[in-house]
Amino acid sequence: MTSNMRHNLPHAADGQTIGLLGGSFDPPHAGHVHISKVALKRFGLDRVWWLVSPGNPLKTNGPAPIEDRLQASRAVMKHPRIEVTAIEQFLGTRYSADTIARLRQLYPTVNFVWLMGADNLVQFDRWDNWRGIADTVPIGVIARPGDRVSARTSKAAKVYRDFKISGKNARLLSRAVAPAWCFINTPMKDLSSSAIRARGEW
Repeated sequence: MTSNMRHNLPHAADGQTIGLLGGSFDPPHAGHVHISKVALKRFGLDRVWWLVSPGNPLKTNGPAPIEDRLQASRAVMKHPRIEVTAIEQFLGTRYSADTIARLRQLYPTVNFVWLMGADNLVQFDRWDNWRGIADTVPIGVIARPGDRVSARTSKAAKVYRDFKISGKNARLLSRAVAPAWCFINTPMKDLSSSAIRARGEW
């Protein structure tokens, strides 16, 4: 890794397991904070990185400027082991599969776990190279209000049903070999970025 990359990318020690939470964060809110802290604890992660994306390929309307979203994210997410990053902007990757592939090249001695809310598991099969993601890194899924049943019956859940780790063994996910995924229930905050935008609060 060049010195320029070291300056722009977060630090990770050899052997650490990093949870990756990608999204537009448009805007970031207490729900993002909640699932990050839950994932850190329940999945036995060393750190969590927020990947504030330049844009979401599945959304037709572009998000607010990334500088605004980064600033807002750092204002709400204050935890010594959770870091807000603009990794995708720096790497120039647009899709999660490409971001993961680049990170695995740049951090060959680090273990990565992809994190998502249950709402994203429902539409995971629409993601670019979604099977490549599932076959490359373990996936931690955190329940969201109203999405538990649809997430468990989603196409991705059915395709990878034989690789599911039970919630009571969630800490095994951090050292699992892909494909592996775990769905955990947790007290939930009924918040969404789209609802906040609809109320004109962002």
